[in-house]
Amino acid sequence: MRVLGVDPGLTRCGVGVVDGAAGRPLAMAGVGVVRTPADTAIGDRLVLIERGLEAWLDEFRPEAVAVERVFSQHNVRTVMGTAQASAVAILCASRRGLPVHLHTPSEVKAAVTGSGRADKAQVGAMVTRLLRLDAPPKPADAADALALAICHIWRGTAAGRLERAVAAHRTARTQEPAT
Repeated sequence: MRVLGVDPGLTRCGVGVVDGAAGRPLAMAGVGVVRTPADTAIGDRLVLIERGLEAWLDEFRPEAVAVERVFSQHNVRTVMGTAQASAVAILCASRRGLPVHLHTPSEVKAAVTGSGRADKAQVGAMVTRLLRLDAPPKPADAADALALAICHIWRGTAAGRLERAVAAHRTARTQEPAT
């Protein structure tokens, strides 16, 4: 499975593509950051993020997109920008019919480090180890995007199987004849 991880942000939107399957070795296909100038109008910044993400989707052709779930922060301005960039990522993937999965920061940290309270350095170190890289991806937004993709490969595939099984069970129950 190929997953595009997106760590949303207005100034730096981390992107990372990982190939792999649960229980199998992972491989990084690409990593980077879509940047926008802080002094540019918000609409123009969102268009730049859209163009950047579309280029990544065109080049790497992922099967799914994993986006960091926006969580409440003390700085409303920061959370608004993150939410706007997140919406652009969801829109770009959905427009192509790609499944989009949201993962919380603590879920991602727990998946790659074993602790939902890991710091950025620990996440970067584990991403480096899991993908057999020479050094942690820079900036941290790029490493976080790879961590999102890894989290989805490891957790999302199991959750998807569970959701499909529950849906099949519900469908079978609704098709049973009444007694």
